[in-house]
Amino acid sequence: MTAFAVPDIPLVQPGDDLVTHIANALAASQEALQDGDILVISSKIISKSENRFVDLRFVEPSAQALELAEKVNKDPRIVEMVLQESKSISRAVPGVLVVEHRLGFVSANAGIDQSNVDGTGHNILLLPIDPDKSAAHIRDSIHERLGVTVGIVISDTHGRPFRRGNVGVAIGIAGLPAVVDLRGEFDLFGRELVASVEGFGDLLASAAHLLCGETNEGRPVIVLRGVPVPDVEHGLGADMNRDPAHDLYR
Repeated sequence: MTAFAVPDIPLVQPGDDLVTHIANALAASQEALQDGDILVISSKIISKSENRFVDLRFVEPSAQALELAEKVNKDPRIVEMVLQESKSISRAVPGVLVVEHRLGFVSANAGIDQSNVDGTGHNILLLPIDPDKSAAHIRDSIHERLGVTVGIVISDTHGRPFRRGNVGVAIGIAGLPAVVDLRGEFDLFGRELVASVEGFGDLLASAAHLLCGETNEGRPVIVLRGVPVPDVEHGLGADMNRDPAHDLYR
């Protein structure tokens, strides 16, 4: 397995064609995609291309947002957008607002981000409307225009219960399994596995995050090559969300 960042992806603007940016950057660096490659793409550039910007100057906080913002010591306008992007509140204490996102996963601040977002401090960036749909569109466009069949992972950065540090997770996926059920397989000593389910999409996202970075690296697209992909049904980002009835951390 090898991994490399697609170099010199320009700063993405609303309405940009990401496949054009990727194809041009690959050509300029004399690289080419191959069948079976996996592209891990930062959700941030998906959101930028889909114009998921919100100008805080035009956000009017609700009464609920004002009350919650005082409790968690956050900007009421950001709290308002967190509420709009969420199904429910999981945890709200000073400095911390953890919610169940409308896409089904649990994350801090509904994944709303201000890092690497221009706008003189007024703009925030929401997650893509439908990361699975975005992933499928990019995969189809790459096949149509470049003639190769690839897998696509839309990645985001999440924290984890009881563990320090952020990791890459997959919030959208196309052409790949999201989770791989290993139950019924056997270990080295012939013992049958009864509880092992592999978060394949998240493993790919975290591998790519070692290259794409978190600050000013400017590497939002990573190519993973030679990954052994299990021959199981392809999945969706939603497949990686744990059923609330089995979630011990909410």
